[in-house]
Amino acid sequence: MKMKLLSTAVLFFVGAHLVEAQKTKRDTIPQDTKIDEIVVVAYGSQKRETMVGSNTEVKAKQFADRPITSIGQALDGASAGVKVSTGTGQPGSSPSIQIRGIGSYGITTNPLYVVDGTIYTGSLAAINPNDIASFNILKDAASTSLYGSAAANGVVLITTKSGRKGGKDLINFSMSTGAIGRSIPEYDRVNVHQYYPLIWESIRNGRMTSVPGTTIADANAYATAQLISGVLKTNVFNVPDNQLVVNGVLNPDAKLKYTDLDWQKPLMNTGFRQNYELNYSGGSNTTTYFSSVGYTNETGYLIKSDFERFTARLKVDSQVKSWLKLGTSISGVSSNGNNSVEGVDNNSAYINPYRWTRTMGPIYSPYAHDPNTFATLYDNAGNVVYDAGSARGADAAAGRNVIQETLLNKDLSKNYYIISRAYAEIKVDPYLTLSTNVGYDIRNNRRSTYGNKIIGDAAPGGSAEKYSFTEQTFTWNQLLNYKRKFGEHNFEFLLGHENYKFMYEYLYGYKKGQIVDDNDELINFVTPATLTSRTDNYRKEGVFSRLNYDYKSKYLLSGSIRWDGSSRFAKDVRWDSFWSIGAGWRLKGEEFLSNSNLISELKIRGSYGEVGNDRTDSYYMYKSTYTLGYNNAQEPGILFGFLADPSITWEANKQTDLGIDFGFLNNRITGSVEYYNRVTEDLIFPVPLPVSAGVPDNTISRNVGTMYNRGFEFSINADVIKTPNFTWNINANASTLKNQVTELTDGITEIINGTKKVSVGHSIYDYWLRQWYGVDPADGSPLFLVADAFANTTAADIRTVNGQKVTTNFNKAKYDYSGTAIPDLFGSFGTTITYKQWALSAMFTYQLGGKTYDSNYAALMSSYSQGGALSTDILDRWTTPGQITDVPALNSSTYTSSNIGNNSRWLVSSDFITFRQATLSYSFSPETLSQLGVSGLKILVSGENLWSKTARKGLEPSQAFNGTTTNRYTPARVVTIGFNVSF
Repeated sequence: MKMKLLSTAVLFFVGAHLVEAQKTKRDTIPQDTKIDEIVVVAYGSQKRETMVGSNTEVKAKQFADRPITSIGQALDGASAGVKVSTGTGQPGSSPSIQIRGIGSYGITTNPLYVVDGTIYTGSLAAINPNDIASFNILKDAASTSLYGSAAANGVVLITTKSGRKGGKDLINFSMSTGAIGRSIPEYDRVNVHQYYPLIWESIRNGRMTSVPGTTIADANAYATAQLISGVLKTNVFNVPDNQLVVNGVLNPDAKLKYTDLDWQKPLMNTGFRQNYELNYSGGSNTTTYFSSVGYTNETGYLIKSDFERFTARLKVDSQVKSWLKLGTSISGVSSNGNNSVEGVDNNSAYINPYRWTRTMGPIYSPYAHDPNTFATLYDNAGNVVYDAGSARGADAAAGRNVIQETLLNKDLSKNYYIISRAYAEIKVDPYLTLSTNVGYDIRNNRRSTYGNKIIGDAAPGGSAEKYSFTEQTFTWNQLLNYKRKFGEHNFEFLLGHENYKFMYEYLYGYKKGQIVDDNDELINFVTPATLTSRTDNYRKEGVFSRLNYDYKSKYLLSGSIRWDGSSRFAKDVRWDSFWSIGAGWRLKGEEFLSNSNLISELKIRGSYGEVGNDRTDSYYMYKSTYTLGYNNAQEPGILFGFLADPSITWEANKQTDLGIDFGFLNNRITGSVEYYNRVTEDLIFPVPLPVSAGVPDNTISRNVGTMYNRGFEFSINADVIKTPNFTWNINANASTLKNQVTELTDGITEIINGTKKVSVGHSIYDYWLRQWYGVDPADGSPLFLVADAFANTTAADIRTVNGQKVTTNFNKAKYDYSGTAIPDLFGSFGTTITYKQWALSAMFTYQLGGKTYDSNYAALMSSYSQGGALSTDILDRWTTPGQITDVPALNSSTYTSSNIGNNSRWLVSSDFITFRQATLSYSFSPETLSQLGVSGLKILVSGENLWSKTARKGLEPSQAFNGTTTNRYTPARVVTIGFNVSF
């Protein structure tokens, strides 16, 4: 019979012979031949129908035409159970990934990445997505346990492209170019005409509150007098300060003296992306080769943020003898770029351009103006003169100018990578194979920063920093694989040993006092402030084994075990075992379903096992350490740096997985339903200690907790229409997640951190906040539920509203759990349509349920802004007795209660839907191209982050797994056009 091969570069077993699917549309297969798809698994490959683990495979064709810089971007929406915290808009950035929930509290929750059989710890941006043939997401213990102590958070196996056996060599060239813009719009904010009356109102109401008995007329006059001279400092209208706002109304004769009040426009514009790829592949019957070079250049929509990458790769595989196969690959990568300010670590910093372009009041210009003509000022060289901020309010970064500082400061990075792999396979006999894999990666990072001497933190002397670090990883494993068939019984046995070595070398220097201009090398600075270095080493060794069995591909068993030793822990707790067992029943193989035309695949599978997590922040968790460098002149000094618990050990992750895989109508419809339960024991928590203990950070890390993650996963793929000229495919996945702490030991009952409180019976992402009640219709006061300790007391700041005891004093507010950051449902859906040579694909991601703590919005809702921007929602503030609103009165005396953080008022729905990506392409027919000597030509247009709908304009609910927001570089929208040609 004739069968259409749906993908290229997928290995199949045809009878007992291994063949490779070629790019032919159709192939002729004998009717009695069975085609089995082979899937990449831990330390090998396996027939899909005999797998008992949860393994999602994504082929290159699913992301090949997308304008992505990091393979991490392709993980978003790729599989049920995978949650993505979107990367920033910084070119070259990668998203954060969680697989099946929150694997830990105090240490990493990132998955393990494995490239061509060995562990990879470098940046995902160093791997060219166009060099990747596929990636597999391993989600349960049956799939991941062979990676032992590194597998608790799931594993992503990345397989790079190889050459092709036989046939002619292939040259492929592709290029794309396009525009980069902002994908998340800014919050709506009041304009300059609305702003002055609002601040006047706050001053007036505050005066009446703070000075009882003040008449309205006196309070109005006080507000008019204080508005400019006392609070805002700047009047951008052409009327006197004491006539700008009278009785709460902006002077109708007021005209703007200048209009250049936009702080975002000078910093944010349209960026540019270009990408070029050239690869050459081919091979004989014994040797295959693949080589590629690539160039990517991205300029972000924020000025002075860019990313440039050069990649080169060579991979050769050769069947040297009938019993010996050798292979090697090497990649060289050079990347460099201007780094934008990291918003998460510098959320409130004066150099944060996202914060100060968002929260700067609409009455301030970034430029200096002539006090008489109001014209913009320029220096003798024709450069615009920036306003230094001497005439700004307390909330408007007085004395700073984020535009000028962004232009003058520098932050540049250069990265150099070598990623190398080699392997050897020895066929001892038809059943026994010995193999070894070696991986060596090295990364050198050089980062230079310059703080200008004109304005900002480094003024007036200027400063320079130099960072340099080198990371080296070496992995070597030796594998024995025995595979044999006894009648209908199939056995596969794996025995392996693996060494892993990591070394980190760090050097940092910081000097102040710039000598000459336009030179930011350290030698051009006078005063050494810091010079330090360190070297870290980490070792791990493991021995592992796996046994797979199946009978007629119907009854399936799998078991694996690994013993790992980690240098992060003391010798007596360094070694531990990790294991799994799985079973499956492939009902399609039974006689009662074998001839069914409706059911083309049906398999029930389940697994249970234990994996670990040793990826702590410190490489020496069991050792108390001291910090050097605290010297007093010539007298040496050291400082207590870290208190260790010598008994600290692995976090253990016990996982249960139950699944059903199905296919209908000759696999026109395929999918799966899964249930998982992950129980993490020996959670590492920073346990609080009394201040009197004299311990750094007043904490000690210990194994003190247990929690679970459990949920359901659904995925479906359907070919709705499938004809020679027209196809329509739809796909969707959905996931649920329930997280809960079930045990805390060592006398710990709760751990409060920011907006969260960890306690038994609650998720680590449950909010613990002051309980906002609302606004008192009588006087516009902000109201909180009163804490139990004050419920039976009487005071001026405690009142009863609608039968509820409330308080206007945030210090007396009740704290309670207030929802969770974890959604009820999340996933993706998409479609692919082809018509003759045209193809259109699209994907949407979504989330339903959960809450976001929107501190960015809170900063725009001050009841007494002293020069800071205000959301347009402030226009709904209370103004009249009896008015029902959720925005308190503007009041300069009570604004701290209205603005207070850790407040349930700032929670908002995390629901969203995002048009994540789309690609439209046209492929020219072979008949048209054959005359030109071209084997393939495709033109396309593609886009990323095209549209988003959230509960509030400006909100970015997928920014962080824990539901918080920061003033960060929001993700970029990328739209490109390009072509791909093959010879």
